[in-house]
Amino acid sequence: MTKRKQTKFIHEGNFVAEVEVELLEEPGEWSPYLSLDDAYRLDDVRESLRRGDVKTAAKYSRVFSLTPVAV
Repeated sequence: MTKRKQTKFIHEGNFVAEVEVELLEEPGEWSPYLSLDDAYRLDDVRESLRRGDVKTAAKYSRVFSLTPVAV
């Protein structure tokens, strides 16, 4: 089994979270996949952003605020 790091982005409302996860690769049909802990972490960050709890989301990721650009 090989492991490689990847960045996943979660967009909720006016926020984007940048979450580092580890992809696990094995020979087979279901590769690459996330560990269960990484999948739960992505879910926790997504739920935190939906509630507007940026402080909790920032424990697991880098959080950015989006600002609309007037054209």
